[in-house]
Amino acid sequence: MGSKQAHLQNCKGSSSISSDVSSSTDHTPTKAQKNAATSEDSDLSMRTLSTPSPALIFPPNSPGFQNGRGSSTSSSSVTGETVAMVHSPPPTRLTHPLIRLASKHQKEQANIDRLPDHAMIQIFSFLPTNQLCRCARVCRRWYNLAWDPRLWRTIRLTGETINVDRALKVLTRRLCQDTPNVCLMLETVIVSGCRRLTDRGLYTIAQCCPELRRLEVSGCYNISNEAVFDVVSLCPNLEHLDVSGCSKVTCISLTREASIKLSPLHGKQISIRYLDMTDCFVLEDEGLHTIAAHCTQLTHLYLRRCVRITDEGLRYLMIYCTSIKELSVSDCRFVSDFGMREIAKLESRLRYLSIAHCGRITDVGIRYIAKYCSKLRYLNARGCEGITDHGVEYLAKNCTKLKSLDIGKCPLVSDTGLEFLALNCFNLKRLSLKSCESITGQGLQIVAANCFDLQMLNVQDCEVSVDALRFVKRHCKRCIIEHTNPAFF
Repeated sequence: MGSKQAHLQNCKGSSSISSDVSSSTDHTPTKAQKNAATSEDSDLSMRTLSTPSPALIFPPNSPGFQNGRGSSTSSSSVTGETVAMVHSPPPTRLTHPLIRLASKHQKEQANIDRLPDHAMIQIFSFLPTNQLCRCARVCRRWYNLAWDPRLWRTIRLTGETINVDRALKVLTRRLCQDTPNVCLMLETVIVSGCRRLTDRGLYTIAQCCPELRRLEVSGCYNISNEAVFDVVSLCPNLEHLDVSGCSKVTCISLTREASIKLSPLHGKQISIRYLDMTDCFVLEDEGLHTIAAHCTQLTHLYLRRCVRITDEGLRYLMIYCTSIKELSVSDCRFVSDFGMREIAKLESRLRYLSIAHCGRITDVGIRYIAKYCSKLRYLNARGCEGITDHGVEYLAKNCTKLKSLDIGKCPLVSDTGLEFLALNCFNLKRLSLKSCESITGQGLQIVAANCFDLQMLNVQDCEVSVDALRFVKRHCKRCIIEHTNPAFF
């Protein structure tokens, strides 16, 4: 008994587990408790650095984790943090005859065991990372199937309390067994909302995942520029990067070491096409200049609420990134009509543009976009109070393929502007007129009579009659109307 307890302590030390396995031992244990402790010791003695436990994913107080096996030995009751425990493949033999007989009977009753391997892998492919780790503990066959490389192209971890740095370290270590120090199959890592993610976790990804193509760390405000630089420099195939809400990130660039190794045109070596920097409040024009110079292949860029961006930053962007299809500068209050003139240089390549709550944009900026970006499909100009019917007219006559338009909280837009939309943009599917004080039921009827494919109409806080709303419903049968008129239902 004493040697087994010593072995238990060694196992716990080697796995870096901070959990207290047992409670205080003030009283003399009974015979049943000794047998239970012996069984627990023999189970712990089998554990090695191979398979992550569900405790890797679940916080210790999570209901999903408490219902699983091994919850008392895989989490910390003292610190309250999620920790990593790893296990060896389940044993092939059961020593006790009665247990072996019961297991054999259960196996005969389990229809799922009759499925071929490829069917099981297909089922496992729909499971999140934490549930896949659970399946690896069921039996030896499930262990082998759960760690099939085809199932590990994506790692998805969520939760504010999870120790995501340790989770990534243990998972990548296991996935690197066949190819030491390199995880070739992993292409996507999504750890959005994991507030405990630090630079250490990103360093692990950068070092072990050279084939990474997609990384989402939105809301992880503890990561810095240096860690992001490492990922971008060591993962040359990275195309999709979401750092929204990462307030310490100010730009995207290569590390100095990577820049020295590459040619003077090393900026073209960064293959990022999708970049979301929403709520990166400290991003300035100089940082945007650096991003544009290094990420010349950008097609999707979102800068929502990057409040320090000005027209000068957009000028830098248009010099280097000429392939942008979707751009959002919503709530960038320093962007004006001059910025719209720069964005218009994208011409027919621009399909999506959001300039919501950019109060300095007027009809002049809308005319630039309408004149040169004729293939625009989506425009969000909510809260741009300087836009009038003239701007809507120019937009409708030049961007006839427009499918979605939001001009809510534009008090100078009236039924006249709606008439231009109805007579030119027949493919319009979504239209938001929320809080447009000058809109009446007559304008809505003109829109409904011409835009039969309308699927969403927002007229909240607009003075429109019930008859006008019923007219819209009759002509646009698939249209969902958002309104504040209690008489219409």
